[in-house]
Amino acid sequence: MKLWDLPTPAAVVDAAALGASVRRMADRAEALGVALRPHVKTHKCVEIAVMQRQAGARGLSASTLAEAAVFADHGFDDITLAIPIAPGKAAAAEALSERVTLGLVVDSAEAIDALEHRQFPLHVWLKVDCGYHRAGVDPRRPEARELAARLAGSRRLIFEGLLTHAGHSYWAKDRAELERIAEQERSALVELAEALRRDGVEVPALSLGSTPTMSAVRSLDGVNEIRPGNYVFHDATQWKLGACALADCALTVLATVISSPPGREHSVIDAGALALSKDLGPVHLGHQSMGELLDPEGGAKLWEGARVVSVTQEHGIINRRLKVGAKVRILVNHSCLTAAEHDQYAVVEGEQVAGRWKIWRQR
Repeated sequence: MKLWDLPTPAAVVDAAALGASVRRMADRAEALGVALRPHVKTHKCVEIAVMQRQAGARGLSASTLAEAAVFADHGFDDITLAIPIAPGKAAAAEALSERVTLGLVVDSAEAIDALEHRQFPLHVWLKVDCGYHRAGVDPRRPEARELAARLAGSRRLIFEGLLTHAGHSYWAKDRAELERIAEQERSALVELAEALRRDGVEVPALSLGSTPTMSAVRSLDGVNEIRPGNYVFHDATQWKLGACALADCALTVLATVISSPPGREHSVIDAGALALSKDLGPVHLGHQSMGELLDPEGGAKLWEGARVVSVTQEHGIINRRLKVGAKVRILVNHSCLTAAEHDQYAVVEGEQVAGRWKIWRQR
């Protein structure tokens, strides 16, 4: 089948761009002297995880226990659940831990209490806030040292080390700020680890990473592993941030014009919020689009000024009047959210559909 013959809306992955990005991040990790534990929440796809493992990835990161279980079922036996575990999910985490090495993340005494009441020895990371202020212990507050010491001294838990995520890198205004946040991410962990070690607390490893910071970081001295995820696809946000080139963006959505009312300068497409997501992209950089249109002439370039200007559940509005039945390719703002809206990828080589890969979006 040809790309333009696909039923729409369709999640389309460019095989060449995907493969290049997988290899590039693996090479980046090797050059920085760290292990690569990619986050599969972006692609939720076994075939892509296999590509990452073949390129040298050591383990995976996931966002839900259901997601982790899918990859465990497909032979991946070293997985980190990279968000704080809800105390009520301790039993389910224990069950999965009996068949794979599962790293769990905590940032509270309540979560540690729940895990210490399980019978199976669980592997646990302490989440540290490196400036994102979403979750994690403040490395400057006494609670950080107290919880780390408790984990390191636990008879029931295996303390893996400190983990963080610089999600605020998505709000960087330029390359210099990306580099500053990347160093902030590294130093927050290293400085806390050094303080803990002076107190006699052994810190086995340090784990961090986001796609924007990994594109800009200059040194990861003291760090053991990185966990970027978005890099396999990139998107309009990464491009605007300067974390990738336009040609690196592997995921687009193919859509069909379903209405083009006379007298109006717009068209309606069959890709709305449930195909594109409602992520606004990097609005702090002047981005005003629900998705950019690729040039219909082909090549790694945008159709100048053409964009998705609004979405409802199943409809999108583009600021071009096109013939009903015409098809367009949309560079999405946030590939992770977009991928989670679809059941499969159409993997293309040029304009030829070379495969269909399942998206495992269990909850």
